Amino acid sequence: MKKIISGNEAIALGFTDFGGVFASGYPGTPSTETLEEVARHGKVYCEWAPNEKVALESAIGASIAGGRTIATMKHVGVNVAADALMTLTQTGVNAGLILMVSDDPGMHSSQNEQDSRNYAKFAKVPMLDPSDSQEAYDFVKAGFEISEQFDTPLMLRTTTRISHAKGIVEQQEKIEPQIRDLDKNVPKYVMLPNFGRIKHAEIEERLLRLKEFAETSPLNRVELKDTELGIITCGVAYHHVKETYPNASILKLGMVHPLPENKIREFASKVDRLMIVEELDGIFEEQIRAMGINVDVGKDKISFCGEVNTDIIRSAAEDQPVATGTAPVEGLPQRPPVFCPSCAHRGLFTILSKLKVFVSGDIGCYTLGALPPMGAMHTCIDMGASISAAHGIAKVNEMAGGREKPVAVIGDSTFFHSGMTGLLSMAYNTGNALVIIMDNRTTGMTGGQENPGTGKTLQGLPARQVEIAPLVKALGIDNVVELDAYDLKATEAAIKKGLETPGPYVLIDKNPCILRYKIRKPAMTVETDKCTGCRACLRVACMALGLTGSGDKQTVRVDPNICNGCGVCTQMCKFDAMHELEGANNANL
Repeated sequence: MKKIISGNEAIALGFTDFGGVFASGYPGTPSTETLEEVARHGKVYCEWAPNEKVALESAIGASIAGGRTIATMKHVGVNVAADALMTLTQTGVNAGLILMVSDDPGMHSSQNEQDSRNYAKFAKVPMLDPSDSQEAYDFVKAGFEISEQFDTPLMLRTTTRISHAKGIVEQQEKIEPQIRDLDKNVPKYVMLPNFGRIKHAEIEERLLRLKEFAETSPLNRVELKDTELGIITCGVAYHHVKETYPNASILKLGMVHPLPENKIREFASKVDRLMIVEELDGIFEEQIRAMGINVDVGKDKISFCGEVNTDIIRSAAEDQPVATGTAPVEGLPQRPPVFCPSCAHRGLFTILSKLKVFVSGDIGCYTLGALPPMGAMHTCIDMGASISAAHGIAKVNEMAGGREKPVAVIGDSTFFHSGMTGLLSMAYNTGNALVIIMDNRTTGMTGGQENPGTGKTLQGLPARQVEIAPLVKALGIDNVVELDAYDLKATEAAIKKGLETPGPYVLIDKNPCILRYKIRKPAMTVETDKCTGCRACLRVACMALGLTGSGDKQTVRVDPNICNGCGVCTQMCKFDAMHELEGANNANL
């Protein structure tokens, strides 16, 4: 049976086809759809974990219990899960365990371009790197087999193009889940120093066996054609290489760690010029050069930054300037990303911008508050860092004297992910920051996934709905106040009180995501005879607002097809020129 599916869908299909029984992860583009697809299949158990560390730890437990398992996350999520990974590589597995990690060359939706091949090398675990949907599917089966054969976790790396691009996948014969016995094996699974020393030696021996496996594995294949140019590559870069030089000899690496040294040496000996094409870091090149093999074209010509394409490959191979493509048309308006119409974050950041406070930000839709015209976020480090960073800022502010109390902003999913520990530290260490938790009851930036506050699991089953206010109080915070960010005056008053009150102070904005929950309200309109064109309403940065007219007679207009009637803009108007559109229906979002 053949299907046209994405890489993420292919991995999900492979997991259910090849005996998977437990899947856990945390949403993160470009990996998110994998678990959503597993849930859609409805054949095996899957869940969203509060964060990536918990996801991998739960997967480890499932593997120890005898079930084939997968943990999914994006590249920065591996940073969170690394502590568990570094112990997992020592303990090994019972049933096969795959850690799927999705890298994002070009930073389409990420804060960095981390190359997860470094983690495979660091943790001394095998890594597979598919180049299309068929391989993404096939490599799940291969991954489980390698994991169980060598008693090791295995990393399955995708990139944005592999995760989201679609291709033809032909399904293999299915493997029914077989749960192994639960083994109480203390020396294997309890990493006390005495056991860990033994395990380290076993890891080194395992790595040697994996290198031997890589030499003959069909995962690594040679396509010998014109020997004037030989190219070593992997992943989606393989297809760019094929398009650029269809007659070149290619060593395609599907198993990108450990490398097949003998196969590489043999390939290099048969070509006149050796080129290495890899996105991001020079992982292959560094190791191949260390083998004493001459590399004619590598990272000296191909940037460490961003994705590769045919122009970059050709320019590098032929030592020509990189083609820049078509120049953009001059005068086009800039279209930066903005909050959705009627998003409650808009009201909050409108007030934060007005008050000109220092805002320690976090990862989520609300990061858009850093952009003009609001400019109301001044840091964004990692998941949960807003609270911890605000605590550090506050302590130094106290030493400096006279500085205003900092503000931390964080969403509900991020708070559950890793914000709770920062708030606990603030309570414990007598911090002095205002924390605003924007509880929109979803994991918004990755598409509206469930989290511990939504009342549903990934599979749509009813779940305990965690209320944030009691949780915050249990962490030791006395001042906890709920607010409605659509009410600008009340929001401003609440923020000012939080800034004036010594010690930790938490505000919780409880307004559900209008996109996820499909909230529709009547659109607004403008009375042009009352509008002076002062543009105060435009400071809320809503895409439904614009200008009409020319010269000194410009007035604001509202697009009723976009406006969702939140009323934030009307509160900015001092001339009573904005009101609900008469006869508006609820189908304008």
